[in-house]
Amino acid sequence: MSFELTILGSNSALPTSNRYPTAQVLDVPGHCFLIDCGEGTQIQLRRNKVSFSKIQHIFISHLHGDHYYGLIGLISTMNLMGIKHDLHIYAHSDLKKLIGPQLDYIRGEMTVIPVFHPLNFKKPQIIFETKKLEVTSFPVKHSLPTCGFLFREKPKAPNIRKDMIKKYDIPIAQIRKIKEGADFETADGIIIPNKELVSPPPKPGSYAFCTDTAFHPPIAEIIKDVDLLYHEATFLMDLKELAAKTLHSTTQEAAEMAKLANAGKLLLGHFSARFKNISRFEEEARKVFSNSEAAEESKTYYI
Repeated sequence: MSFELTILGSNSALPTSNRYPTAQVLDVPGHCFLIDCGEGTQIQLRRNKVSFSKIQHIFISHLHGDHYYGLIGLISTMNLMGIKHDLHIYAHSDLKKLIGPQLDYIRGEMTVIPVFHPLNFKKPQIIFETKKLEVTSFPVKHSLPTCGFLFREKPKAPNIRKDMIKKYDIPIAQIRKIKEGADFETADGIIIPNKELVSPPPKPGSYAFCTDTAFHPPIAEIIKDVDLLYHEATFLMDLKELAAKTLHSTTQEAAEMAKLANAGKLLLGHFSARFKNISRFEEEARKVFSNSEAAEESKTYYI
């Protein structure tokens, strides 16, 4: 299963002339997930040619405005476009109270039906699942109840080796059992161990989204071995006291989290508007975790 992550917004609370508040799209086969929905999200969706009708699941990390102020506009536009499907929104239970009155004033009959799913801010919880994919929310450390999200492909069955099928004349009826872990008994009564008959499947793909949050070591165990980690790095290291005060992270703290989690790659984001040049973010993070990159809006990252 391939993952395609497109960054729509990478800034923190204040948008700038070239960076939007937090929003991103994660495409996996059969699903298009919107993660956070800051102001200007629908503009960025159009610029990046993302079909509005494909979006059926939206994950809102917390209720600071830069993470959901674009939501009511997006729903209104989808409704005006005549898109007809349920729109599943995973967020704090208060979100329904906040935007409910606005939904009541959307012109015309609603064709897009928001379905709200409250998040658990005390422990990790599977919030969406298919046969191939699992989405888990998990609490992070911020000034409001906030969740990160882990998108992980379910493990595939091992591949049976074709040379073993030929060597031992394995019947088709036995292949499924072998892929599920069974040994094989030949016509002569010889037991062939399963490990000799199969080859390991590809490593399941995974993506973790962690913002807004202070450095919080318990996160590392939840997202262990993730392929791509998006972690906020609101401040450079010279503002680490401000980061601690506001419960945000610095570049090196984000890199330390990637290191603790044994992530494949770190994507930095949620930049403070005070920084016009974000090259220093990469420089600082790479001192701790070499495979670090500053998120670039409208760029797609592949897993």
